[in-house]
Formats: sequence, structure tokens, C-alpha cells
Amino acid sequence: MTRKLGVNTWVWTSPLTDQGLAELAPRIAGWGFDVIELPVENPGDWDPQRATKLLDALGLSASVVLVMGEGRELVATDRGTVAATRDYLRHVVDVAAVVGSPVIAGPAYASVGRTWRMDAAERRDRYAELRDGLAPVVEHAMAADVSVAIEPLNRYETSLINTVEQALEAIEGLPPAGCGLALDVYHMNIEERDVPAAIRRASGRIAHVQVCANDRGAPGADHLDWPGIVAAIDAAEYKGPLVIESFTAENETIATAASIWRPLASSQDAIATEGVAFLKGVVR
Repeated sequence: MTRKLGVNTWVWTSPLTDQGLAELAPRIAGWGFDVIELPVENPGDWDPQRATKLLDALGLSASVVLVMGEGRELVATDRGTVAATRDYLRHVVDVAAVVGSPVIAGPAYASVGRTWRMDAAERRDRYAELRDGLAPVVEHAMAADVSVAIEPLNRYETSLINTVEQALEAIEGLPPAGCGLALDVYHMNIEERDVPAAIRRASGRIAHVQVCANDRGAPGADHLDWPGIVAAIDAAEYKGPLVIESFTAENETIATAASIWRPLASSQDAIATEGVAFLKGVVR
């Protein structure tokens, strides 16, 4: 198969706006990407109908990522917060359906940066709580032909789901058609002892894959075993795109959240252009 390649607009801007997308999308298409990844930080930041027309004209597909900022929680919180978080996630599903994204991907369980110590019993309870919290969102997603892709994050960004094994346990019993895993090589490089083996472990439940260098720079400018990673993705029968996710240091909030303290390439454009050139060589 010919693997589609994408890039997240967070490489350049946050939050995404209609104007920002109109400026970025033609450049992204011109660099040879197939997919543009669109974050929904807050409802109304950008217009999905307008985005659809723009991407259709450029021959780009869309993927959508959710954002678990402060106050968005599905576990260890009050009922009102769970209800509001579900409403937000259902909105992201609706956006994905409009722009034609098959997934909404991200840590749809707790706000990024929220950590606490758990024993094994509490962890089991929190995973059960998560399944209960996610179930109505997954049902809504399936009705829209969208999948909720749960992303394990590294230990500094969450204490709830760090590995493929934990993620599979957390979503066990939720329908595979509506709920899978989003694998991010950056986090996997920190948390998995064997990244290709972890990818193979997720076979049948991979709904989305994000890629970057081990330092969040351009794929290939790093120590990662990209042939092994891509071979494992192929063996796991994941058919979707590989999407470069990195971040701009220009936005203080996102730079702090993602710990972007220095330039990761000669320019933000270089993360995309050098990354897509490298990935094309690996996947094709």
C-alpha cells in the first residue's frame, strides 16, 4: 500500500483559526502531504464547513485531534466535569464528521499534566470509570462513522495511561469500531521498552499514528529505528496516515505544555519538509 503522510498545524500555530488554516493548507499540500491534522482546542476556533471546502480544493484529507486542557476530565472528578468533557468530545466528533476525519485522537481521559499516584486497585477502578465515561462518546462517534483514538502519554504528562498495554486494558470492552489507540512515537520512545514490539501488541486496535523525532523534531533527525517502526506498523495492519506532530515555541501555552524550550530544526517549515522527505523514503 501507499502510506499517506500528514502534518499537524501545531507545528506552526496554536490555536488554529480559519485564517491560519487558509495560509497553511496550500503550503502543506505543495510540500507533498496527503493529510492535514486539525486540533480542536476550543469549539468555534475554526469553521469545519469552511475547512472542508478549502481542503477539498487542495486535495487534502483531514485528521482531527482533541485537546484535554485544564478542566477536561473523565476520571477522578465530579459529574458536572464529566458531562462537560463528554459534550466537548462529542463536539469534536461532530467536527471530524464534517471534515471527513475517521478519528478524533488524543488523551481522552484526563487533562494533560495531571498526575497522581495510584495503586493497582485504584488504577483498575479508574479504567472502569473511564470506560463508563467514554461509552456515550464512543456511541456518538460510531453513529458518525468516527473512532475515538485513545493516546498514551509519557509519565510527565499523565499518570493514567502511559503504555500500549495500559491503553488496551483501559479500553477493553469498548467496541473496536468506535474506540482504538492513537500511537505517538514521541511518547512511545520514553515509555515502551521495545517500540516496534509495542506497536505489534496493539495490532487490530490502532486507529491513528503520530510521528516525530525523539526530541519532537523532524522524523529521521534522531536515534529511532524507523525501518523497524514502519515494519511493525505494516505488520499491525494499520492502514491510516503517519502524521508529523510537533509544536511551535511561539505560543507560550503550548510551548510550555509540550516542553518546547529550544528550536527543534532550522525552521518550523523544515520540521515538515525534512520530515515528509524522510518518511517518503522509509514508507515507499
